[in-house]
Amino acid sequence: MSERSSGRQIPVVVLAGFLGSGKTTLLNHLLHRSGGSRIGAVVNDFGAIEIDAMAVAGALGDSTVSLGNGCLCCAVDGSELDVYLERLARPSAGIDVIVIEASGLAEPQELVRMVLASEHPGIVYGGLVEVVDAAEFDDTRARHPEIDRHLGLADLVVVNKVDRITDASRVLTLVSSLVDRAAVVPATHGRVDPEFLFDCRPGEERVGQLTFDDLSHDDHAGHLHAAYDSLSFRSGRPLDPRRLIRFLDSRPEGLYRIKGYVDFGPYDARNRYAVHAVGRFLRFYPEPWPAGAERLTQLVLIGAGIDAAALREELEACGSDDAPHADEHGMWGVLRYVQGAAEDPAA
Repeated sequence: MSERSSGRQIPVVVLAGFLGSGKTTLLNHLLHRSGGSRIGAVVNDFGAIEIDAMAVAGALGDSTVSLGNGCLCCAVDGSELDVYLERLARPSAGIDVIVIEASGLAEPQELVRMVLASEHPGIVYGGLVEVVDAAEFDDTRARHPEIDRHLGLADLVVVNKVDRITDASRVLTLVSSLVDRAAVVPATHGRVDPEFLFDCRPGEERVGQLTFDDLSHDDHAGHLHAAYDSLSFRSGRPLDPRRLIRFLDSRPEGLYRIKGYVDFGPYDARNRYAVHAVGRFLRFYPEPWPAGAERLTQLVLIGAGIDAAALREELEACGSDDAPHADEHGMWGVLRYVQGAAEDPAA
């Protein structure tokens, strides 16, 4: 039987949300608790270092397609997306659902349009899941009022990080007032029942909310990422923890998102440190170096109106002096932001 003639259609779910909302955390949770269902993923990072793809690669193996250094809704057209979907939708892959994890700056409407316009007979649009950062929702909405439109298109809204706020009911009520018949689910560390993902397929009226003009119009200049700058930093030189903390504590207001892995060299030779910053929130998560992994610091910084050259220079200045013995107190500043290795670094 031909790889494309099984007659079975696989739902393609678009997983969207603003920077740092917890999309990768949610996807990782689903991958590990899928109940036997096999999930394929298209992971779209914004930046030349594919941090999100690195975070899910171990769980997905050959069931992931990684698209780095750009926004999927602008980097490829519908026919190119079909090439990626072809790989995941072939019957021999045994995949039950495909998740497109958009970058935090992608336009959900454009991704929905691309899936609906797909000519691949083996897939069907499976709905839009919008992840909301409860702790940053008010600030995000003030900065990006278009989130109201995104929520209006969603088929499922996951209000993540409700454990970080004291007025979760207010945020949930506000989000619920902005959706159109979509389910609104509170979550901590992206932990939602996988059935929410598999059962969020849109009804005909949901697709109908996107007019032909909506689906065919692609104004790249108006996309969110057009107002953002990205800096990818990679260094084989370990960073000095005190210098890095000074850099992070004094980061400019426009630097909204930081993610990646830090090598502190002799300060902790066993572990690399996943770093996750959204707005003023900052966490480090130590994890053992993967076997055979190259010891590198790899970071992606995203912001509006940032001076990328100056930030790169500051990061370069965070390099350690390669002292043979690390100062025993040098990691104290980093450890202030370590909540526990059991937490997910993108929660």
